[in-house]
Amino acid sequence: MPGYARRGVHGQTVEVLAHRVLSGALGEGATLDLAALQEELGVSLTALRESLKVLAAKGMVDARQRRGTFVRPRADWNLLDADVLRWQFQSADTAGSTAAPPLLHDLDEVRGIVEPAAVRLAAERRTAADLAALQTALTAMGEAPDGAPGAVEADLAFHRALLAASHNELLERMEMVIATARAARDRLVHGPGHHPGDPVPSHRAVLDAIRERDGDAAEAAMRALLAQAARDVALLREGAPGN
Repeated sequence: MPGYARRGVHGQTVEVLAHRVLSGALGEGATLDLAALQEELGVSLTALRESLKVLAAKGMVDARQRRGTFVRPRADWNLLDADVLRWQFQSADTAGSTAAPPLLHDLDEVRGIVEPAAVRLAAERRTAADLAALQTALTAMGEAPDGAPGAVEADLAFHRALLAASHNELLERMEMVIATARAARDRLVHGPGHHPGDPVPSHRAVLDAIRERDGDAAEAAMRALLAQAARDVALLREGAPGN
């Protein structure tokens, strides 16, 4: 489902409750004391219930007669929801950890399955408009300073254009999942003290192969790009305290 509007009291309440569930402060099976939460957060009961409906739609909480509102098991959560992905990365940031969260490993595996197949299709199906979108993103990537918001957005735009060039509607919808997690990954990898290197050559190799309609080369170039991304994350783990 689309992300909710994060502004105002409603949005702030959703964020607070979501982070408490993800952090374990409200553990699986815990029953929520709505009266206590209403007083603590300074919101109306209506606003609190509306916020809980957002979490319920994402499978994180539920309500039953005689039991009240409670936290559902993690297995029931919609982990592919863009907001749930974002909250998980934010929770890791709030915890002050410099280590790459385990979610990044899962993301690498998902990308390794999805993106090589997508670029092979893109090499067969790309249009002039697709090539223009990819080139625009690549140019922006080269012009943006490393670690700047523009560099992250250019990277996201490139991979978004790749999925779109597959002209497979379901693959295109994977963009919402991958983009949310990739944005968090890029902020970690390109953050202070981390210098992963120039991303343009590896992305250009993918684009060149798509332009030449060479599916084998496109897939190989994407796998090389993903291998470098995995090495960047591995460096984060090696540099984390305790490693």
